[in-house]
Amino acid sequence: MARGHPGMPTAEDVTISKSWLLNMLRRIDNDDSLRARVLRLESEFRSRIDSHVESLPQAQSSFKKFKTSPFVLMMYSRRQGYSRISQIESDILPAKLFSSMETSAGKMIEEIVLPEMGWACVTSEMHTANSALDGKKLDDTGLKVATLKSGPACLNDEMSENFADAIISHVGAWANDADVSDVNFTYGVLYGTKKQSNKKDWHIIRNLSDKLGSEVFSIHSNGRWDCKFEHNGITVTATIRVGKEWWDFLGGEQFLVELCIALIRACVTPGETDPSTQEYVISDLAQIVSTAGVPADFNVALLQREQIPWLFFLARHFCDRLTP
Repeated sequence: MARGHPGMPTAEDVTISKSWLLNMLRRIDNDDSLRARVLRLESEFRSRIDSHVESLPQAQSSFKKFKTSPFVLMMYSRRQGYSRISQIESDILPAKLFSSMETSAGKMIEEIVLPEMGWACVTSEMHTANSALDGKKLDDTGLKVATLKSGPACLNDEMSENFADAIISHVGAWANDADVSDVNFTYGVLYGTKKQSNKKDWHIIRNLSDKLGSEVFSIHSNGRWDCKFEHNGITVTATIRVGKEWWDFLGGEQFLVELCIALIRACVTPGETDPSTQEYVISDLAQIVSTAGVPADFNVALLQREQIPWLFFLARHFCDRLTP
């Protein structure tokens, strides 16, 4: 067991290999239906991103649009040793662009990908039966519902308890609306790994046990990232899925690579790559994006060879180790 709360499971390293990524890329490229899905996602990503980018602060915008924190600006100026206003000004625009995009990128991904995979996006007012949900899908196995967060450290203790309360209070309504007796709940995280998580996600299922009592559980959360219990005649499975685990659940083992390909095609202009002698500021970035192990004859239609470093770069956000 990991240190921390009794029963907290160990988070094992998630490893992705470059050879696996290339094999998945070739598999997708050779499959007409998968390739068509990538192209649909690409089109939706490009359209939505272009629309959002137009609304972001521009270099000529007035000061009030940037909503900067004076305290952050001073701390950063100290760190950089700045003496001129023009120095900090040159950093404000890219910093605000990143923060503005971070607030909307996750929701954009959800709204594009969930419908493509046969899920319905759930929109509802706060403090309603569906306010904890972002997506749902009814199939032969029952009802699947999910709440999604952008990254692996988005929860605090209060939010973990609130999600447990929402499941207990509203799972009956979710089941009744779908006319089912089995509900599969996922707390999903769009990128990262369980090892990178602050573990507040696991406390959702721990809180379920504390609130309901262990006697209703057929699968207990001790040492696990899932649980199963009965509640008012409903069989409920609750699972924490972070990063690649979520995308595997949504679309199969190759779907993360489909997602990366679509994003690269939508966002990265084909062109020259950095030279092999490029000195990056991030100490291990050269190793991450290196294509030294890519066979000379590797060729697919979906990505140009010059874009393969971007595939490795994106994939690193979904694992703890990227290997050859």
